[in-house]
Amino acid sequence: MTMAPQDFLPGLAGWVATLDDTFPGAWVKPYFAQWEVGHILTLALLGGCSILLNLRLIGYGLTDEPPSAVRRGVLRWLNLGIVGVVLTGLLIGASNAERLYTSEAFTAKMLGLAGALVLTYGVSLPMAKAEGQAGGGVRAAALLGLVLWTASLWVFGISKLINPGVWHVIVAAGLIVLFVTRGLTRIVYVAGALALVIGLLVMNQGVIGADDYARLDPTNKGFAWAFAGWILAAVAVQLITSGRGAEGGAFTKGMAYAAILAWVTTAAAGRWIAFA
Repeated sequence: MTMAPQDFLPGLAGWVATLDDTFPGAWVKPYFAQWEVGHILTLALLGGCSILLNLRLIGYGLTDEPPSAVRRGVLRWLNLGIVGVVLTGLLIGASNAERLYTSEAFTAKMLGLAGALVLTYGVSLPMAKAEGQAGGGVRAAALLGLVLWTASLWVFGISKLINPGVWHVIVAAGLIVLFVTRGLTRIVYVAGALALVIGLLVMNQGVIGADDYARLDPTNKGFAWAFAGWILAAVAVQLITSGRGAEGGAFTKGMAYAAILAWVTTAAAGRWIAFA
């Protein structure tokens, strides 16, 4: 089973084949690298804004300001980043359309982008404006955003050649948890994470041969699930122990985690388009 755009939109093949020979694809192609740099820079801009905003909703980062003030500070830059990402993405996509049309990583990226936009504009920004409180509309948007993000992770995870990219998302989640946890929870979390890292290195470098893919692949996938489970357990402990304050409880913080990681998924899938 493959999940590239060509698999569920086969009728577009002829049109896609002409995009890099017509405007704007033909105009962009000689300057593809420059537009690609612009795409990455604007992705970094909106990613940074998302991190600042959502860390505040989790209860860390710019805690000397209320969530609504952080929202006001990042909103124009967040909007600029998203406009830049979409504009540059459309242009470089038009000049490289056939590669994207056959890429499962592109499908994962588009699903991740849709989920990230819903979680950002439908969940994080409204919650920040309401000082962390979530109404019915926000909860409905959260469900939609989570479904889209989960679909992105599913495509990313089941697709051959690109599924190692899911490690980017796992590592990002692990670093966020390392930053926001405190006290004994952080000590236990770091100890468990180090044990998993050592176990993975021992298995890959010592027990299993470097070319024994029949054993390496399931082992690495097993460790990926173990890392993800350990990180989720730490998140659950952090959400429970932090309690519910004036700026929201577990739902607010959990959605903030999801919003950051949806953007990480989008960026990671985009980087893996070239490897498929």
